[in-house]
Amino acid sequence: MKKKIKKINAAILIIGNEILSGRTQEKNVAFISSWLNSECGIAVSEVRIIPDNERIIVKNILILSKNFNYVFTTGGIGPTHDDITAKSISKAFKVKYEYHKEAFLILEKYYGKTKFNDGRKKMAKMPRGAKLIYNPSSAAPGFVTKNVFSLPGVPSILISMIENCKRYLVKGSKIHSKTINLYTVESNISKQLGLIQKKYKKFVEIGSYPFFRLGKIGVAIVTRSNSISKLKSVNKDLLKLINTKKIQILKI
Repeated sequence: MKKKIKKINAAILIIGNEILSGRTQEKNVAFISSWLNSECGIAVSEVRIIPDNERIIVKNILILSKNFNYVFTTGGIGPTHDDITAKSISKAFKVKYEYHKEAFLILEKYYGKTKFNDGRKKMAKMPRGAKLIYNPSSAAPGFVTKNVFSLPGVPSILISMIENCKRYLVKGSKIHSKTINLYTVESNISKQLGLIQKKYKKFVEIGSYPFFRLGKIGVAIVTRSNSISKLKSVNKDLLKLINTKKIQILKI
């Protein structure tokens, strides 16, 4: 019996006015996407960036959690007035927004009772029934509500926490990829690439990305698939195309 390939997808929801204003550079999407792909066999299919607005957060959480296996949010779980992600997710799923007992104890121990002020206590408030994503950097945990994973916006802290998400994830089949760098222009191969993609559309994703290197224009052809055999077949067809067109392959 042929083994069925298990495809699992995710969406990333970046929450924060500072990202939209340009004040803070977004760095989490690339890391989360790469980690999910390589470590968990989960493909990121959509990314959204939205402001710190309860109505907008609620709307997007409901849409994404329904349409994807997992949703990863970043930002809005800190101690300040505009950190409203936890409260908004509570509203989206119609559960009580309250202190998580374990999170409260973790933070109280970390800061000490005298320095555990109201702002810091706020970081222990989350949707009822949430599961914790432990934080080895700054103690304040992230949390999982249904299929939504809420992480901080600070990249270094998020990176330190990401492994603690694994326990809550069902892994998909590993996603394999291969890149061929060519000295050519996209228009020279676009028609043939389209035909190859059509041939393997159910099994392999083909991406074409132009670059400029060493004074020459080139194209990186990236193929991605859960199936190693299909990936090999696609790249065999690509090499035939490259040889027919007499295109130089860039060795890097």
